[in-house]
Amino acid sequence: MVGLFAGIGGLELGLADHGWRTELLCEIDSGARAVLAAHFRDVPVHPDVTTLRGLPGGTELVAAGFPCQDLSQAGRTAGITGDRSGLVDEVFRLVRRRRGPRWLLIENVPFMLQLGRGAAMRHITGALEEMGYTWAYRVVDARAFGLPQRRQRVLMLASRSEDPRSVLFADDAGPREYGDAATHPCGFYWTEGIRGLGWAVDAVPTLKGGSTLGIASPPAIRLPSGGLVTPGINDGERLQGFDPDWTLAATEVPGVRHGHRWKLVGNAVSVRMASWVGHRLTNPGEPLPMDEKQLVPGQRWPTAAWGRNGTAHSVALSTWPVHEPYEGLANFLDDARPLSARATAGFLRRTRVSSLRFPPGFIADVEAHLDQMGGFPQAAA
Repeated sequence: MVGLFAGIGGLELGLADHGWRTELLCEIDSGARAVLAAHFRDVPVHPDVTTLRGLPGGTELVAAGFPCQDLSQAGRTAGITGDRSGLVDEVFRLVRRRRGPRWLLIENVPFMLQLGRGAAMRHITGALEEMGYTWAYRVVDARAFGLPQRRQRVLMLASRSEDPRSVLFADDAGPREYGDAATHPCGFYWTEGIRGLGWAVDAVPTLKGGSTLGIASPPAIRLPSGGLVTPGINDGERLQGFDPDWTLAATEVPGVRHGHRWKLVGNAVSVRMASWVGHRLTNPGEPLPMDEKQLVPGQRWPTAAWGRNGTAHSVALSTWPVHEPYEGLANFLDDARPLSARATAGFLRRTRVSSLRFPPGFIADVEAHLDQMGGFPQAAA
């Protein structure tokens, strides 16, 4: 396999669990390249997909978690033709030159399904069909694989010789319950407070590469005791399925700060999510019987669909293909520390001018935590 836009190797690491051997990696971020070099020691790492001339001979799978900055709600929403997300066309350029590897795996954010009224999806599926590929995609949640992070991502698989539905549509466990907010840790965005909260019971909201404030921003967590903490970088790595200190090598690059590790973790692909795909690639199953309807032009892209030769079909599947044993959020806070007074005060100030509704007792807990941390700092007063 080849990993394009490899980040810190989430797709490659998960697929390796099931026998896929990485022959080439491509990644533009210098900190991420240092991480890849540390963990994929014998694999060449190319720095720029636009200057990559071709794929190695014998490539059977191309994995590409192409940049989401132009597609995500947290990003610029410039669309599939944006400077960053438009790089997916480089994937198609390389695939065409190799006359089509057996599998093409694409990962991105769910907002790509609706941005520009589905223009991104029309662009991608059109390019795949022009190359003779049958495609399928499904939105999946990292919690399905036991990780306490509410992280939904689009996984798209395409092939010219295989049926991608046997990989993505062979499992469906349905939604699951995650407990009571009163007795479990609850994650939220401390950088929000006016327009949203990101509240998640026994989980953190989606780890992000940054925030609207332009700084690394791990989420906050309200503990059952009422205290507020933030996970440390080792906790963040584990919440994505990596070993602790997976991104440590990035700090050895001149000019890369410690906070950049959070960007690398937030932009990564969940290892366990990739491992599920790897398992099904090795052990394909029969697509489940499901309600299937033909999509018409202009119709909203659903949670799961497949298509070929200009015809697309929606399918009724949940974002939980499996129910792996769930590891509660409390097990992922080995490196946590109290939310700072400045962060707490800023969040509380924003909530006081918002019209949002908050869980019972939550604001009282925030106020009590601020008192314990010494009250409003002068800068946030």
